[in-house]
Amino acid sequence: MKVSIITATYNSARSIQRAIDSVAMQDYTDIEHIIIDGGSTDETLEIVNKNNGRIAKIISEKDNGIYNALNKGIKLATGDVIGFLNSDDTFTNPHVISRVVNMFNIKKTDIVYGNIVYQSKDGDIRKTIRYWKSNVYNPGCLRFGWMPPHPTLYCKREVYEKYGLYNEDFKISSDYEFILRIFQIPEVSKAFLPTIMVKMEIGGVSNRSLKNILRKSMEDYKAIKINKIGGLQTVLMKNLRKINQFNTLKNYKLRC
Repeated sequence: MKVSIITATYNSARSIQRAIDSVAMQDYTDIEHIIIDGGSTDETLEIVNKNNGRIAKIISEKDNGIYNALNKGIKLATGDVIGFLNSDDTFTNPHVISRVVNMFNIKKTDIVYGNIVYQSKDGDIRKTIRYWKSNVYNPGCLRFGWMPPHPTLYCKREVYEKYGLYNEDFKISSDYEFILRIFQIPEVSKAFLPTIMVKMEIGGVSNRSLKNILRKSMEDYKAIKINKIGGLQTVLMKNLRKINQFNTLKNYKLRC
């Protein structure tokens, strides 16, 4: 089973080497790493090109945002399974993709997802800020604001071919819209991998400013209505769920 991992970059010189190393260090060997750059003006491309032997495909051109970049990557991908690693993120250990593939093989599933932690971006010693612990999907839970962490989402190619790519009308919440669209389809099987898969840097686009937080909530509501999942209470519960991600830190240990 071939796995395509797509990394979208834009002026990511500070962190891209860590992301590339994280993919290259996986003990699963049949990985295709694709980098889609949005026309960076810093040293991102210089760093990426130095790693040319570890990367299957590199594209650098102006795009229409993160989801446009992800869609480009999906169209280029040749893997049986497609996932993403943000340019600021890393896998928690070298066994993540092996465990993902093992879950696909055992469960004969269409989608695998797991857990993530958010960490500070200051210095070499990174402090864990949030622990997003997911769980087994149950029909109806989407209405109560549940969603799996998108950076842990691995889908078979057929899911994208049959049900479509990311809706580029959404600038912040297209991953949420995609999850709502796909997870409510009974024919698409899902499997939860109960392990922490990704270490994610705090301070993504959706939380970068009050304006973006408000915009994300509006886009979340639009995604909910388009997919006929719920209403304003779903947006509220989705945001309230984050509180528990901070509370669970006292019981959190990063295990490989």
